[in-house]
Amino acid sequence: MRIALAGAGAFGEKHLDGLKNIPGVEIVSIISRTAEQAAAVAAKYGARHSSTELEDALARDDVDAVILCTPTQMHAAQAIACMEAGKHVQVEIPLCDNWADAEAVVAKQRETGLTCMVGHTRRFNPSHQYVHNRIVAGEFALQQMDVQTYFFRRKNMNAKGQPRSWTDHLLWHHAAHTIDLFAYQSGRIIKANVIQGPKHPELGIAMDMSIQLKAETGAICTLSLSFNNDGPLGTFFRYIGDSATYIARYDDLVNGKEEPIDVSAVDVSMNGIELQDREFIAAIREGREPNSSVAGVLDCYRVIGELANSLEEQDGWS
Repeated sequence: MRIALAGAGAFGEKHLDGLKNIPGVEIVSIISRTAEQAAAVAAKYGARHSSTELEDALARDDVDAVILCTPTQMHAAQAIACMEAGKHVQVEIPLCDNWADAEAVVAKQRETGLTCMVGHTRRFNPSHQYVHNRIVAGEFALQQMDVQTYFFRRKNMNAKGQPRSWTDHLLWHHAAHTIDLFAYQSGRIIKANVIQGPKHPELGIAMDMSIQLKAETGAICTLSLSFNNDGPLGTFFRYIGDSATYIARYDDLVNGKEEPIDVSAVDVSMNGIELQDREFIAAIREGREPNSSVAGVLDCYRVIGELANSLEEQDGWS
């Protein structure tokens, strides 16, 4: 499986580190915003080609699939371009920043029949897999999910503390993780509410947000998001169910009493990004729909689109 990766920033390198552990995978091409960065990352991971243009990778006959870790605003158009070039594609979360683009990507996938997967990593973290397996087995029924997604990000900086060329978004990016995970664990979302705090005077985005969700099963979710929180940072999921309470912090899991739960045997790795990439490669090889396929996560973007419309209406009231 010969891979091109576009967007060789902090998250792109997480994918490259994961791909190194998957048998039969070759990194062929690295695409980045500057030629210097693309060449440096290509040298580090043994890729024979680098460029600043995605089209250069798509034109190569030694590229089977593409992983997109580019700015959010590029995701939908680039995913479509990959499929039009006959390449399978995994696009990092979020798929898009509007509902129409989500529908367009799904339409292109159905037209081409190629694998198109979205990086909804929470489905793959061993912590959340452990809970999902208990739900599927009928051993745990989720009643409530309480989630805090907190960062200190008042400037455009990536996970390495380097300047970003684009603006992140609490609703379309960070809320997408929880909205999709809640539906994955509980069933289709039938009700959603949102309010947001003041917008940053320079970034033009809300820095604080609160979301409520209800699933068809009756389970509820409360999600608090902030770019203003000065530590601790990250996302913390509390699952409250009929038989247990779990707290998930990325790949780690504890019970409600903060006692560790061993999730090392849940999958072949403890790295959610690597497991996500393993699913992408396996789905292509096996000719099947991957977990977190674009069709499988589409409903998440329906909900986000409805919440975005609600926020626009609220702005009209102010």
